[in-house]
Amino acid sequence: MGTVFNILDFGAVGDGKTDCTKAVQNALDQAAECMGMVMVPPGKYLVGSLRMRGQGVSLVGTPAWSYRSDGASVFILNDGSANCMIDISGAFGCSIIGMSLCGNDLGDTDTHPIHGVKLYWDQYNGGSEEDSPAIDSCRIGHFSGDGVHFEHVWAFSVRHSMLHTNGGNGLFIDGWDGFILDNWFSNNDGWGIKGGGVVASITATGNRVEWNRSGGFCIPYGDSYNFTGNFFDRSHGPAIEFGGEMPVSLVTLTGNIFRRSGAYIDKAFEDPYDNCHVKLQNCSNLTVIGNTMRVGRNDGGGGVLSPDYGMIIRDCHECIVKDNTMMTGALKELIVENGNKNSQIENNIGTLADENTSTGSDLLN
Repeated sequence: MGTVFNILDFGAVGDGKTDCTKAVQNALDQAAECMGMVMVPPGKYLVGSLRMRGQGVSLVGTPAWSYRSDGASVFILNDGSANCMIDISGAFGCSIIGMSLCGNDLGDTDTHPIHGVKLYWDQYNGGSEEDSPAIDSCRIGHFSGDGVHFEHVWAFSVRHSMLHTNGGNGLFIDGWDGFILDNWFSNNDGWGIKGGGVVASITATGNRVEWNRSGGFCIPYGDSYNFTGNFFDRSHGPAIEFGGEMPVSLVTLTGNIFRRSGAYIDKAFEDPYDNCHVKLQNCSNLTVIGNTMRVGRNDGGGGVLSPDYGMIIRDCHECIVKDNTMMTGALKELIVENGNKNSQIENNIGTLADENTSTGSDLLN
């Protein structure tokens, strides 16, 4: 018995017209019996909701996509009643590699959000072992929900992928133990990454996070984050928001670039301090060191100049925020502090900008 299953052998047709749901699901079911690999040759395949099962199953396409093109191996959603395109709940150790998943703008973000890839348990450790999904070299976009939605996940990786133009967030995380490396979070209506009830033990490195309408990364509660070497560009809200009513602790935020954050779209923010690069509230045991921040406008020099504030640091304790550069880093205040205890907030060098400030070359406005 073979362990590699080509969806064409099950009747799939990559013409962008034929419903291939049954063919793809049959291939996935066969692979679930033997830790198999499902191959998706280049083509456009219409599918409804799919389910990955079993242990160690891989769904593998040709990773030939670009910013504007779906590329080679493309699944296109054709069922507006679906909950998601690919449900991986219980598919322990599964991989989705080199696929382009298009939600076709079906569903409704408020009333019926459809996610791209979804993992769901009704409680933490719901599967009684590490979920360990790997999403690699994929393009996931135009879903009314989140590009990737992990609810009560335990152990995961998202790498070398583009999560874009979704009605929800690029990546939603409720759970822990994740690696988020070298991705592109672009133009989602929510956040690039949004945390749920609790988020813990996350490494995020080398990601480009741009033009997300709620902001860059939002982690409302949890601990243990290493966010290093990311590029945050034109977030419509804070590029980073940690904490709030619930605490966030044990964080390194180092070597990141924050450019033209806090850009409101249609109206000003209800909380004016959302017009900032970094917003820290109720945080502890946190270091923010060696980051670079600058104001800016839209590409080509249009749009509002932002942000008004560099960093908002409130009700934090045992934190170090130092040695960040903020030349023309904000319009009103570089750092707003309030209620912080036993913390070092110093040596953050910068200047305020004004409406006449040059924000770089014509390519980097």
